[in-house]
Amino acid sequence: MPSQSAPTLDSVAARAGVSRATAGRVLSGYARVSDSAREAVLKAAAELSYVPNQAARSLVTRRSGSVALVVVEPVERFFADSYFPLVLSGAQAQLAEREVQLVLVVLSTQRERERFERYARGGHVDGAIFVSVHGADPLPQHLREAGLPVVLSGRPYDEGSSVPFVSADNVGGARTAAAHLFERGCRRVVTVTGPMDMRVGQERLEGFRAELRAHRQRWNAGLAAPGDFSVDGGRAATEALLERWPDLDGVFAANDLMAAGVLQALAAAGRSVPGDVRVVGFDDAPLAAAATPPLTTVRQPVIAMGRELARMVLALVDGQESVPDVVAPTELVQRATS
Repeated sequence: MPSQSAPTLDSVAARAGVSRATAGRVLSGYARVSDSAREAVLKAAAELSYVPNQAARSLVTRRSGSVALVVVEPVERFFADSYFPLVLSGAQAQLAEREVQLVLVVLSTQRERERFERYARGGHVDGAIFVSVHGADPLPQHLREAGLPVVLSGRPYDEGSSVPFVSADNVGGARTAAAHLFERGCRRVVTVTGPMDMRVGQERLEGFRAELRAHRQRWNAGLAAPGDFSVDGGRAATEALLERWPDLDGVFAANDLMAAGVLQALAAAGRSVPGDVRVVGFDDAPLAAAATPPLTTVRQPVIAMGRELARMVLALVDGQESVPDVVAPTELVQRATS
């Protein structure tokens, strides 16, 4: 008995009652197809058990069917900070709805950066989402100028950058955190900052300083100690602040990992929380509710931001000339540390 030939794009189009070009657009993930045509093609493909040939499809569409999520941090930082998996989760969910593959890339070295730039320029991904970019990193702009759709998680360090971004309201969230500490009776309030080579670190410090001014508190650089968004960095910064301000009674940490380090340093110094010192973090990472005591923090919608990043890059892949920047709202989540 002769074997039945595999279904083709032509047979899918014939069963769906559409042109071969329309069937190809639907199965390649193009957005600009009518709902009725898309439904008919997908139904026909399912009935015929049609499986598109990705290599052949790429030759026709000039698409790889994948988007890179690029984390510009050491590998150990990626696994230590829940922010990155949460962004990935949101982006993956949005890409999956379009049957687009997410490719995770972690860039720790210059060699890895150069290899990824060659990979991206070679057409192996249709777009890139950059996360945790430090300083005026030229890579996102270089790829954008090469024609690759690129979006950033976080406002770009270079104010002249044209790369679109998704960011939380870092200034407003930091102001909310500092205002909460003052409302809870704190008067000697300090902060552990994020890295100053990132706009997120600058913005959260800016919000903290603005709220001090609003409460007629004099700002000086000694009220801040630099951190690096890690537990160890938060602990070391708090130790330095305690040496300068042993009677401090409020700490705003620019992320929850550093806030965990703040709690460790305060406990080692014999300072009770919230009895002696009140503490507020930023992110509402999973560890915040599990901390001892549970951490008051500023929540940013990280998963939703990951979805928005993917939606934006897909819009650019589909040919949209530009996408507007997005600034997501934040809210205070009060727990036991304040």
